[in-house]
Formats: sequence, C-alpha cells, structure tokens
Amino acid sequence: MTVETTLVRVDADLRAGRIPVARQRLRGLVASYPADLTVRRRLADVYRLYGEPAEAGRWAYLDADRDPGETAAFEARHPDPLDRMTAVAWRGPEESAPTDTARAQLAGLREAASAQAGRPIHWHHMPDRAEHAEHTDQDDSTGTLFCAGLALAGLALLGFAALGVVTFVRWWL
Repeated sequence: MTVETTLVRVDADLRAGRIPVARQRLRGLVASYPADLTVRRRLADVYRLYGEPAEAGRWAYLDADRDPGETAAFEARHPDPLDRMTAVAWRGPEESAPTDTARAQLAGLREAASAQAGRPIHWHHMPDRAEHAEHTDQDDSTGTLFCAGLALAGLALLGFAALGVVTFVRWWL
C-alpha cells in the first residue's frame, strides 16, 4: 500500500472518529518512511487531537514550523539526547533528511548525544524504539515465565522427595 493510499485511509478514519486506527496507520508509515516529514506532521496532528503535546512535539521535531511548546514538552519527557534520538525514530544519515531544518535538528541532536556519551554516536546505530520495547517486554516476560517454571519444578521435586520419604518410612516400619 502506498503512502498516499494509506493517508486517504487515515483521512477516512479521522472523519469516522477512529482516531486510534488513524494513529496506528500513521505510526506504521513513520516506521516504513522515517524521512517523510508529511507523515510525521500528520502524526503530530493526531497527537494534538489526543492533547499530547510531548508526542506532537516528538513527531513535529524535524519541522521548520514546529510548536516551541510541544518541542519543549518532548525534550522535557526525553531529557537524555540519546533517548531523544531513539524517540525521534530516524534511520539513516541526517544528510538524507529532506529539508535543511530537519538536517540541522538531527545533526544537533546527534552532536548532543555524542557529547553526553563522550564518543561519536551515529544514526545507523540507533535501535527502532518499537522493536526495542517489544524485545524488552518479551525478555521480561520470558524471564518471569522461566523463573516461575523453575519454582514450579522445584516444588514438584520437593513434593516427590517428601512422598518418597513417607513411602520409605511406612515400608520400613
């Protein structure tokens, strides 16, 4: 499905009041086309409907006409430049950004993250935020399930040992 086709569906979703569906479609487009500033701008508009200035600032971060209050809200939510780089969800070198403003924003953010880290940071080393969250959640639930399984196995083993002791004592007497 093309960007244009998806944006037509987004418009239909918004007219029908299906804001979460429109937001999800736009999030998918941003993931597939991170350099498309129009899609980012539309996603920022949807977050404005939700009354989420930090998220609106996140997705309008590369725009020349971004709202300074939304940008400040985004930066306050993500004070760490490396975290902000991840949140912006940019992929590729900043030189591939379509506007001078976007290139300057990306370069400034990368430079701030590099200064804080004390080493050069590059956009191609940035994990996708959604993938990172999925893997983190999956790792947490997998570890919890593993521990629960070990505990259950230990209890079963303890139960069998107790049954063996009782059986041995009854046999001996």
